[in-house]
Amino acid sequence: MSSSKFDIVVYGATGFTGQLVAEYLAAQYKGDAGLKWAMAGRSQEKLAAVRDAIGAPSDTPLIVADASDPVSLKAMVAQTKSVITTVGPYQFYGAELLAACVEAGVDYFDLCGEPLWMRQMIDKHEAAAKTSGARIVFSCGFDSVPFELGVFFVQDEAKRAFGAPASRVKGRVRAMRGTLSGGTAASAKATFDAVARDLSLVAQLKDPFVLTPGFKGPKQPPGSKPAIDPDLDAWTAPFMMALINTRNVHRSNFLMGFPYSRDFVYDEMVVTGKGEKGEANARLVMAANTEKTGPDAPKPGEGPSREERESGLYDLLFIAIAPDGRQVRAAVKGDRDPGYGSTSKMISECAICLLRDIKDVPAGFWTPGAAMGHQLIKRLADHAGLTFEVER
Repeated sequence: MSSSKFDIVVYGATGFTGQLVAEYLAAQYKGDAGLKWAMAGRSQEKLAAVRDAIGAPSDTPLIVADASDPVSLKAMVAQTKSVITTVGPYQFYGAELLAACVEAGVDYFDLCGEPLWMRQMIDKHEAAAKTSGARIVFSCGFDSVPFELGVFFVQDEAKRAFGAPASRVKGRVRAMRGTLSGGTAASAKATFDAVARDLSLVAQLKDPFVLTPGFKGPKQPPGSKPAIDPDLDAWTAPFMMALINTRNVHRSNFLMGFPYSRDFVYDEMVVTGKGEKGEANARLVMAANTEKTGPDAPKPGEGPSREERESGLYDLLFIAIAPDGRQVRAAVKGDRDPGYGSTSKMISECAICLLRDIKDVPAGFWTPGAAMGHQLIKRLADHAGLTFEVER
């Protein structure tokens, strides 16, 4: 791929999240002559308008490509080393682009939170990707980078403290300010609609190991109703994104050769507080989760204002528990709203990390953490406003 015209093409640059990715690259890598990138979407006029609106250089290349036109996708892919795609739900708009990247040996990064489609793509294309040289990296945004890397980070500390990784880790959302992305809501709805049409998919959707072909681990906590967490002495509620995050964490363990053990148990919940107020808050979270895929959910292309994005944040706690009850804890925090402000930085830096920091990742289908581990943690801490800290 050394003859490629571009290092990265941002596909979907006229959409809400795609525009944020392009804006981030234009600002963060301004004057970086070593990074050649382009914007792609369905309309030349809209691309030009976005380029001007985000302050990207006037000579930033624009590529017209459409998910419904495989020829245009192949022409786009032929020009680049990697593609960042924000065009979801991916089960509707992602398959042709992914196939084009696999065929051309081009790296692919998305924001996918659709485990059933991801498994279909792994089964269909993994052998071909390994042959062509393509690295396909799913879930490079808030689902599931901070969670996947949070487990990776706390396990490093567990090895230091216990002499071995922990076979039990808890992920807990302590604080989060920001709106659910319209793309996440649409992806969840599309997945639930697909299951409603084909009930044989129910078992797959419920399977924590749907993304670890050929491996089934131990029974996992259901995380489906409010409960008191004895390690925090606080109420917790189901976390909407656990459905994808837990699957990606198990896939990371699988891809890395089970460093967390084959008996690894992991769950995610939202911390809602102590006592009766904490219990009441947990029930409010349950109700809110239902609304997030209802008719009033944000639509793809909609999103928060710049002020809302920049005032957003998240604070995630990871608790690694040794068999004898000893614990180590680590926090992962982000400085923007999770669904847009932080996500657009994370997917951009995933692509840069694979391009610049760690070039010997074998071809195939990856999670960001399994592919890039410590290098990605460093890059996100240096550039994307994330912090990774051990809590004493």
